[in-house]
Amino acid sequence: MEQNLTYLLGSGGSEDMLVSYTSPTPNSSAAYEYAFDYSELHIICHPESVPAFAPTLFPVLYSLLFVTGLMGNALVVWILTVCMKIKTMTDVYLLNLTVSDLLLVFSLPFLVQYSIMSQWIFGSALCKIISSIYFIGFYSNVFFITIMSIDRYLAIVHSLHVQGIRTTALGVITSLAVWAVAILASMTDLIFFKEVNDNNQIKCLRHYPDGNYAWKTFSNFEVNILGWLIPVGVLIFCYHSILKYLQKCHTKSKYKAIKLVFIVVIVFFLSWTPVNIVLFLDSLRNMSIINDCQTGQRLDLAMELTEALSLVHCCLNPVIYAFVGEKFKKHLREAFKKSACFLSNCKDYRAFSGHSLDRHSSLHTKSSQLSSVGTVL
Repeated sequence: MEQNLTYLLGSGGSEDMLVSYTSPTPNSSAAYEYAFDYSELHIICHPESVPAFAPTLFPVLYSLLFVTGLMGNALVVWILTVCMKIKTMTDVYLLNLTVSDLLLVFSLPFLVQYSIMSQWIFGSALCKIISSIYFIGFYSNVFFITIMSIDRYLAIVHSLHVQGIRTTALGVITSLAVWAVAILASMTDLIFFKEVNDNNQIKCLRHYPDGNYAWKTFSNFEVNILGWLIPVGVLIFCYHSILKYLQKCHTKSKYKAIKLVFIVVIVFFLSWTPVNIVLFLDSLRNMSIINDCQTGQRLDLAMELTEALSLVHCCLNPVIYAFVGEKFKKHLREAFKKSACFLSNCKDYRAFSGHSLDRHSSLHTKSSQLSSVGTVL
């Protein structure tokens, strides 16, 4: 059975200038099936073998990411909404970041099916919906990480000036604006993604009118600018300012906060930079600046690999932004204690109920108020 691997950030097919590469049965010669028309450039592009790991790696990887991403982010939503309640602007942003992670996670089962069956079986409507959900999740994820970085910068470096301003209501309004921008940024994908019959196989691909690949290049540059260049610039400014501020502090949480700053920036950079580099190179190929056949083949495989790497980020966000926080970990421990007592019919269940949790929370609140660094980071 043929194994077809496609990708969303740069989905391939006969209607798209990107690759849709195929791995036939073990007894036949594996080959790339290119949608990029090199004949217009007077180039003969011979097929190459697909790496043996490709047909198995991506379905397994996407399945693992789905399970871990769903469990981790669902746990964060539960703790935030049931145990902690939403009380601060940071909580609002963290909840919205988790929802954006879940949007990316919910698209993964469709990628698994697409990888295994080599074609789209869910209909044209779901083709548009799932592709749009994926891109809305992508943009909102990056935007909320950026907003949280700005929020941390203001709360730590300019804490005196923003007292009373960082309210839950303002967090909700800002979050609604972020979702609106993410939806607008994803409109081209909602418009152009549709079911396409490609060599008697039904696929979910971008279909551009009259073969106008300018829209494809526009989409790539949109991801590069909105999804990487601007966020990276904001992150570097915010966390550089935070580090300069922390160097002047003498709190016990100073070095832990500095470590967390480096983790946030490095993980973001490693997760999203490779796929953005490949998208930029793909734009150069669309504009015929890159017209080398072998380079084009490598770009197609690189797109698949780097997109899978970027999706790992939605599984790491709960660890980076939630589980490392002392307040969140305290509520998580209390929640597990109550669950364990409930399941084992613990006689001292009341000891772990709301009264105990409130007492611990109030103690933590008083101690955390001693340091804005500890509260925000």
